[in-house]
Amino acid sequence: MTTEVHDRETERLPFYLRDNFAPIFDEYTDTELAVSGSIPPELNGRFFRNGPNPQTGRSAHWFLGNGMIHGVELRDGRANWYRNRYVRTALFENPQADAVESMGDLRMSAANTHIIRYCGKILALEEAHLPFEVSPELETVGAHDFGGRLQTAMTAHPKICPETGELLFFAYGLTPPYLTYYRASAEGELVQSEQIDMPAATMIHDFAVTRSHVIFMDLPVVWDLAAMERGLPLRWSDEHGARLGVMARDGKGSDIVWYEIEPCYVYHPMNAFEDEQGRITIDVCRMPHTMKPGAIEVQPRLHRWTINRAAGSVTETALDDRAVEFPRVHDERVGGRHRYGYTAGLEEKQSPNIVRFHKYDLVGDRSWTHELGPGRTGGEPVFAPASAGGAAARDAADDAGEDEGWVMSFVHDAASDRSELVILDASNFEAEPVARIHLPTRVPNGFHGSWIPDEEKV
Repeated sequence: MTTEVHDRETERLPFYLRDNFAPIFDEYTDTELAVSGSIPPELNGRFFRNGPNPQTGRSAHWFLGNGMIHGVELRDGRANWYRNRYVRTALFENPQADAVESMGDLRMSAANTHIIRYCGKILALEEAHLPFEVSPELETVGAHDFGGRLQTAMTAHPKICPETGELLFFAYGLTPPYLTYYRASAEGELVQSEQIDMPAATMIHDFAVTRSHVIFMDLPVVWDLAAMERGLPLRWSDEHGARLGVMARDGKGSDIVWYEIEPCYVYHPMNAFEDEQGRITIDVCRMPHTMKPGAIEVQPRLHRWTINRAAGSVTETALDDRAVEFPRVHDERVGGRHRYGYTAGLEEKQSPNIVRFHKYDLVGDRSWTHELGPGRTGGEPVFAPASAGGAAARDAADDAGEDEGWVMSFVHDAASDRSELVILDASNFEAEPVARIHLPTRVPNGFHGSWIPDEEKV
């Protein structure tokens, strides 16, 4: 095949199968990685990031490729190793299976969306199936179902309460019950499940929590199995409407209160908190629509909802007009009042490429931007605190120390076709990275990850 013919063939591929979205097929174990700059000695642990990497080289949708986790271990100012491993689920073992048709088998997971640590287990997550446990060296252990008590899927975006250690999560279904809420203890026991009445099966990708409540987003992207030929049977519904549901974290599903909002879609909230008057603030990356037949996709912008529970109303405010996604805060601020947030900045041309990072001061109404540079694209910016103490970061009345730490992400360089783990000083965000850890391969653009410090045993 000539170069010209190959280029034409590549251009016909969907975006998620070409350029740095294209899968890689080798699994590496490289040690003693080269570093430009200096790794902060406080960073002792592992950075893991998940993403779709179809083992056949083909996938019907970006969301459906087999999960591959990429990880770097840092200790005492050194980069000990880089590893990448497929999550070996039942779907991986049966590469000809259809990921959508296999949604009824909870072990047929792509396990491709997120990776967290909870109660000593490292879990690879994807919202239509069970979590899969992996080892600290990224070898697959197996499906995790809370000792047989979890009989549904689990969201890829659970929340760990920084005060109680509880894991809060949910499952959505294509048949009733369309939404089930779960609460698990800090010791790993599933202690609560609540079915919540919903009018239809919608894609509830993420949710938000405060110290007292959970907030669900019932938005007008509905499951439509008649549209299976599109790869992912989802579509925008003008008839469905949009609303936010507020429920006490330990409450009953029948007690949820719904608040109507303007139709929109949100994949990811940044964080939520409530004030002394019971008002709930939620910062989100909001799109006016998505998957709408005949409409051009619109990139998300940072937006704020304020729920006035006493008045039964929601105020909506645009916070930024730049295209952003993958919002994060300091993990110790999840569910509490946050001052700082971090997002991935998208190319301003209806492109999924991440070309910059943004840091927001949402109290001081300021922001800073770190440009990645020509030919360089990044991923989700993950905050790693300077210490694991966390008490100051949890204090809603004191934001001192909230941005003391680093922001980490994989960054691909097109000129070398290799990737780096880039570490930024969060308090000096626009400066050059404090360290760039050079990897033996490129890391395809993916989804979500976590910094997992040594201080917590794995």
